[in-house]
Amino acid sequence: MKSDVQIAQEAKMEPIDQIAQQIGINEDELELYGKYKAKVNLKIWDRIKDNKDGKLILVTAITPTPAGEGKTTTTIGLGQALAKLGKKTMMAVREPSLGPCMGMKGGAAGGGYSQVVPMEDINLHFTGDIPAIQTAHNLLCAMLDNHLYRGNKLKIDPRNIVINRVMDMNERALRDIVVGLNNNGLTREVHFDITVASEVMAILCLASDLQDLKMRLSKMIVAFNTDGDPVTCGDLNAQGAMALLLKNAINPNLVQTLEHVPVFIHGGPFANIAHGANSIVASKIGIKLADYFVTEAGFGADLGAEKFFDIKSRFAGFKPDAVVLVATIRALKMNGGVAKKDLDEENIEALREGFANLERHVENIKKFGLTPVVAINRFPSDTEKEIAVVDEVCNKLGVRVALSEVFAKGGDGGVELAKEIIEVIEEGKANFKPLYEDELPLDKKIEKIAKEIYRADGVIINKKARNKLKSYEKLGYGNFPICMAKTQYSFSDNPKLVNAPEGFKIRIRDVRVSAGAGFIVALAGSIMTMPGLPSVPAAENMDIKEDGTIVGLF
Repeated sequence: MKSDVQIAQEAKMEPIDQIAQQIGINEDELELYGKYKAKVNLKIWDRIKDNKDGKLILVTAITPTPAGEGKTTTTIGLGQALAKLGKKTMMAVREPSLGPCMGMKGGAAGGGYSQVVPMEDINLHFTGDIPAIQTAHNLLCAMLDNHLYRGNKLKIDPRNIVINRVMDMNERALRDIVVGLNNNGLTREVHFDITVASEVMAILCLASDLQDLKMRLSKMIVAFNTDGDPVTCGDLNAQGAMALLLKNAINPNLVQTLEHVPVFIHGGPFANIAHGANSIVASKIGIKLADYFVTEAGFGADLGAEKFFDIKSRFAGFKPDAVVLVATIRALKMNGGVAKKDLDEENIEALREGFANLERHVENIKKFGLTPVVAINRFPSDTEKEIAVVDEVCNKLGVRVALSEVFAKGGDGGVELAKEIIEVIEEGKANFKPLYEDELPLDKKIEKIAKEIYRADGVIINKKARNKLKSYEKLGYGNFPICMAKTQYSFSDNPKLVNAPEGFKIRIRDVRVSAGAGFIVALAGSIMTMPGLPSVPAAENMDIKEDGTIVGLF
């Protein structure tokens, strides 16, 4: 089969204004970025806000493995299948980050014949949203250091600065550095995060409009003063300039699938270190334009889906109508103990063992008042016996299951899944509710997630983190939801504990308040906010030929 980039390069795209017209976006609401991509101005909201809401479908997955699950590919394929069935459909996914793209994953716009195009643009600089977020964030850092240099009227404690600089690349050498060597004795240790971990990224994705964006930016805590009081972006008067830099970035990006179904790509927070969902503005507009709106949440359901339900849906008032839980037989066998090199061989025993992971995710999703449809992303090595076992186990779990062949067949390969989703929605049994109430104390919220979603025996919050939680409650942040930062490879905070581990505790080593975004970040285990490149980065296989053809981008 051809590579993803080859398939994308052979695609015949339609002009983006025609795609916009298809979903009900007017020409004067578009800001064109060439022929095949555009931004949609937020002024569209005044025209469509009274439209009937479409059905909201969330795509999530089992715990990630090196075998792959195909969540974005399933999202795109499901949307194409719904369109083939005559449903007015739209999708929204996150924008890829250059760090993972150049590091391990290659392209991140779907795969095979369920892709979003123009694929090369999407995976590279696209419309400049992530660079704008990076610049706005680093402007704030520069203004903070300039304030220190100019006399420090706010009495900022240089030992208690809580904002790091960011860049959109996996760069371990910048995790811990020293700045200010020629800065009048203001030398200090600083750190870099990847841009998708920036609070500015979270704020952009959770803001309802430009003024809300500016208000949220002003609330960002950058440091504490010598009296222990927070110093904010607003105290530095940086929010206006930052909002100016983000004035185009807040507008959702409109593109299309290989089958010309409209897609928003907007925002890119990771679900292991942030909240892992595309922007609220893109989702709100999509729900008003389409009858069926399909979106995804990052990594496994213990991270992305939990945060979609407890953070994004809480803030936006969303009530999902259906959930797709993506799995592969290969990944289930890997959870059952099979090495990656042996995944193509039939192994019924390992498959049954690995179903413990899927079962736990199913049970967790039901806690939110939703019963998922399991989508088995089919690989050529899957045998009929293995597929029969999948049907058997899913029937025992009381969930619908559908084979998905959207990678190889596009929308045609997702019709079975689409029909199951339509039936679930028409049954009307969804009764969404978040896992916890706003009023629950912060430490109890952490404990509830750890015990009910991760199935930990308990939570160990170190003294420093516990004291910070108490101070956050005194400062008025006690009603904030929790954004857990932990490994995506396990229900636990130890990536080596795969499948459905038991008898472990979650260890919280630090907490941070994202006052602008409106949540508390709890760091579990050794999760890092600045990844590094692997021994052989994907970038080594990427190139551009003399005629401009891009190669190696997955």
